[in-house]
Amino acid sequence: MEQQLQQLKEEALQAIASAADVKSLNDVRVKYLGKKGPVTDLLKGMGKLPAEERPKMGALVNEVRGEVTAELESRMAALEEQAVAKKLEAESIDVTLPGTAVKTGNHHPLTRIIEEIEDFFISMGYEVAEGPEVEKDYYNFEALNLPKGHPARDMQDSFYITEDILLRTHTSPVQARTMEVKEGKPFKIICPGKVYRRDNDDATHSHQFTQIEGLVVGENIRMSDLKGTLDRFAKKMFGEDREIRLRPSYFPFTEPSVEMDISCFKCGGSGCNVCKKTGWIEILGAGMVHPNVLRMGGYDPDVHSGFAFGMGPERIAMLKYGIEDIRHFYTDDLRFIGQFRRTEG
Repeated sequence: MEQQLQQLKEEALQAIASAADVKSLNDVRVKYLGKKGPVTDLLKGMGKLPAEERPKMGALVNEVRGEVTAELESRMAALEEQAVAKKLEAESIDVTLPGTAVKTGNHHPLTRIIEEIEDFFISMGYEVAEGPEVEKDYYNFEALNLPKGHPARDMQDSFYITEDILLRTHTSPVQARTMEVKEGKPFKIICPGKVYRRDNDDATHSHQFTQIEGLVVGENIRMSDLKGTLDRFAKKMFGEDREIRLRPSYFPFTEPSVEMDISCFKCGGSGCNVCKKTGWIEILGAGMVHPNVLRMGGYDPDVHSGFAFGMGPERIAMLKYGIEDIRHFYTDDLRFIGQFRRTEG
């Protein structure tokens, strides 16, 4: 039996040394030390030996099993180390290779302008208000002093869904809705959003565009407050050396109404192609809130007053960035949008 043990040990050690990988080594362990392996069989056969030989043979079997186990563990550690080294070599990174640039998103120029306008008015205590783009005729026209049949409705050729539902033609309905919600309390809001009008798309017109309107309602709101607000806005958007000019105009929801011009930022007022040789550029419309609009919104025009203004972010962006065609904003051409990548932190 001693000879058998010695032969078994030599076979096992040779098989361990020949194992090329972890799987092969595990197969060797199972073959020699498993439940059905020869070492286990020898231990099971100890009962057949004479009593005086059992201690000696038991010690020899345990010695062989110990040597084989130790060799298995040593070989296993070496094979695992080799496997890790091989994997690291296969997955190594050449740090001298040039990096791959990660393409990042970019704010759309209209989004940048709208956010810039919002930041300015929020700093002056305004709230940002929003409303539905599919609107009731009442809020889009009637609550703004434009009853059915009013000729001024023709200025805003509309997309009607039903007789009383349409795509809003301006963000003024948000003002009417806000007055209802505020229930006679003073407030200051701006209303950014998309609006829709049946218009032929060309370099300066689009059937869908964005608009930002503002409304201030309270006691003792004067025309001078409107002028001071618009003056600060013009300087913020186009430079501190800008001057403004208010010209009489007409809007059904304001009285008196004005158009605001700014001094041309390109020629300084001397006349150029941007200002059409006038020295002035029209920017927005504004005026004092009409008493009828206040009354329909739940405010007493004998106590409360207010001013409103409306502007098109597309026009401001076109002027500020020198864009000649409004359609560039909506064609999703990355060559155009990529020019407005933010560089500031």
